[in-house]
Amino acid sequence: MPGHDEEVLVPLADVQRLALSQARPLPPVRMPLDDALGCVLAADVLAYEDVPPFANSAMDGYAVRAADTAAAPVELAVVGSLGAGAASLVGVGPGEAIQIMTGAPIPEGADGIAIVERTELVAPDGAEAGARPRVRVLDVVTPGVHVRSAGSDLAAGSVAVLAGPLLPAQVGVLASIGAGVVLVHPRPRVGVMTTGDELVELALDGSAVTLAPGQIRDSNRHAMLATLRRDGFAAVDLGVVRDTEEAVTAGLKQALSECDAVLTTGGVSKGEFDYVKVVLAQLAEAAIADGAAVHELSVAIRPAKPLVITWLPGGAGASEAGSRLVPVFGLPGNPVSSLVSYQAIALPVLRVLAGHAAAPPPTVPAVALEDLRRRRDGKTHLLRVDVSWQSDGRLGVRSAGGQMSHQLTGMAAANGLAIVQDGDGLPAGALLEVILFGPIEPYRST
Repeated sequence: MPGHDEEVLVPLADVQRLALSQARPLPPVRMPLDDALGCVLAADVLAYEDVPPFANSAMDGYAVRAADTAAAPVELAVVGSLGAGAASLVGVGPGEAIQIMTGAPIPEGADGIAIVERTELVAPDGAEAGARPRVRVLDVVTPGVHVRSAGSDLAAGSVAVLAGPLLPAQVGVLASIGAGVVLVHPRPRVGVMTTGDELVELALDGSAVTLAPGQIRDSNRHAMLATLRRDGFAAVDLGVVRDTEEAVTAGLKQALSECDAVLTTGGVSKGEFDYVKVVLAQLAEAAIADGAAVHELSVAIRPAKPLVITWLPGGAGASEAGSRLVPVFGLPGNPVSSLVSYQAIALPVLRVLAGHAAAPPPTVPAVALEDLRRRRDGKTHLLRVDVSWQSDGRLGVRSAGGQMSHQLTGMAAANGLAIVQDGDGLPAGALLEVILFGPIEPYRST
């Protein structure tokens, strides 16, 4: 049993389950189709009409009666021409054909298409007044060939798109049935607030302000806002908040009124000026009757051990629609630690808000391309790694650079987090699991 002052480390899987336990999707809203890419459809969408709505030609050529071509090659009289977007005013009778373009409706009487590449236009005999042009069809045309029947893509009443994440091709399907407005879970508005008297922001024109002794530039907020945008959320810049209880309280109350979720960096460790965890506990205690909860944790991972997970009343538009519980993640202040804890713990919760299923971050199997050594410390290490395809089709990983929690350049060079369990590490060639967060370059031989 741990002593009275001994720190209790909570396994990552337990923290992930705790974080997800209270996560619920945001209420669905109606959204213009062209704005909804990447959002999650809240319900299946049914086709209320056939797609295509009429039988049409899949090829340029001639609409014919298949029976007339049984003895091909045969010559047929051309009685008209039909382009896409037009309807034929004449039908196809015995011994006749209509020139047709791709997408044009199949004229009455026709049941197949002779493609233009397998036909020859025969000029009418000049001595024959009013003679129609003729076409020589070189191949037998079978009934239905090159004809797209009505409803062959979607039949009226069938499911056009299932509830779930909306992909580009599905946007096209919805447009094809005239669904210009869709019911989706909105993109969560996620606020980012950094804390610290030492932090210096960029000037309004984007230039660097001269640092005074003891000051550093605020990289956490910019990196987190960019990460949220990459992941499809509506990022809300809440600025830098100074290390006072009053400033942190005011900043968090504003964040709760504007956002569906809040990420703070700094102020959650054991320092005298770590006010974020203090204020979060106070806000949770004041709203316990509304279901508020606060969890101050030491996560058994490296980096990103200190963490506070809080659920507080609020939410974007709360004054109009009533409040709900907003997740607030008090993330550690070191740049890499905040991004790692976001990836491993906060991101799955934000995805639930957006309508996705509750699940920890997905992992992919990979092989270590070099020794990934570590020391025993009771924690799971999340190493920043460069993941690449190998000639054998497997994913391989190697260190992306510095692994200390302040070394943001190592995180910038990484596209994944290698999960290395407690122990002495892994030798080259060992199999491991990786949380991917960036694109993988195609294999290139060296």
